[in-house]
Amino acid sequence: MDELTKSVTELRFALDTFYLLMSGALVMWMAAGFAMLEAGLVRAKNTTEILTKNVLLYAIACVMYLLVGYNLMYVDNTAGGWLPSLGALLGSQAEGAGHSLESDFFFQVVFVATATSIVSGAVAERMKLWSFLLFCVVMTGFIYPMEGYWTWGGGFLKEAGFSDFAGSGIVHLAGAAAALSGVMLLGARRGKYGKDGAIYPIPGSNLPLATLGTLILWMGWFGFNGGSQLVLSSAADATAIGKVFVNTNAAAATGALGALLVTKLTWGKADLTMVLNGALAGLVAITADPASPTPLFASLIGVLAGALVVYAIVCFDKLKIDDPVGALSVHGVCGLFGLLVVPLSNEAASFSGQLLGAAVIFGWVFLSSLLVWSLLKATLGLRVSEEEELMGVDVHECGIDAYPEFVTVKSSL
Repeated sequence: MDELTKSVTELRFALDTFYLLMSGALVMWMAAGFAMLEAGLVRAKNTTEILTKNVLLYAIACVMYLLVGYNLMYVDNTAGGWLPSLGALLGSQAEGAGHSLESDFFFQVVFVATATSIVSGAVAERMKLWSFLLFCVVMTGFIYPMEGYWTWGGGFLKEAGFSDFAGSGIVHLAGAAAALSGVMLLGARRGKYGKDGAIYPIPGSNLPLATLGTLILWMGWFGFNGGSQLVLSSAADATAIGKVFVNTNAAAATGALGALLVTKLTWGKADLTMVLNGALAGLVAITADPASPTPLFASLIGVLAGALVVYAIVCFDKLKIDDPVGALSVHGVCGLFGLLVVPLSNEAASFSGQLLGAAVIFGWVFLSSLLVWSLLKATLGLRVSEEEELMGVDVHECGIDAYPEFVTVKSSL
């Protein structure tokens, strides 16, 4: 290799590594988006606890994926298998392709945290903090890496033709499956559903924060989807990344508009929370394959997801499945929708392969999470006491109010 060729190769390596690191930083910023979104959609008395959960779940994800998860998911694996190889369990090392191994780890670990953040919102306002954190240990260290290995790590779903470009199934459907199992064991918040079958809305405390969180997520999603191209240094890759950005943005925009139209036609109002979830629904749906559709088709995917998420939220409420932030609808229902529309624009994908992947991911994560939640319920317990829930988990779990100036303190005099 002459000096010029060596210099070009090193430059491409540096550029691809830098691009992956910056994409990972954008995805890490989505942790702030989830924190703000969830803080805005819960009641004021539960704000500190939801923020604490989001910070700590990110920290746990980083540690567990470093110690266990990354090796299970990627390193020294046997292609096409159900289980990672023994080398992965022993923590052997592997070389990154086109970029450094460290940049690949950083990019992947922020995806793990994203999947776990989905769980946080769905179980908000009534789950014990320490039970949630212990679940995060298992989710980030074992449950997520196993199903991620089956596709992105070269396991049997990859061999079966399952296609998931940036994680509509591997990240979003998986997070929703874990959340659903927890919500089913946890039960609804007190006062959410009446004995007569009535549904009582529980408004969030801070819609400006929820809106900020959505916009942060929208921005971070360019790293989420764009970074999943993994390399930038060729003309073909750079062109593909440009298309991914355009399609990601289009799906988010039309998702918000789709939700707006449905709420206006159904209730005669522009429901901001539904519009926010519509934008996120479009983002989740396009994540399965933002590289293949035309921008117009990506827009269609977004508007359909935005409409679908409204009906899904209403449906979960009618089933008395209490989800304070709409995570099950956004990430679960629209994640599945995104997987199933991939074959319409990507000839390499098939409906049978997509259905298989979705079923395996949901089944594995739901059942394994249900087992972990059940063990936690039988030992530490999952739910705070009735008194703690009525007073707010901020005081009992964290000892700090998020908005102390607005708390009414009863005088002992």
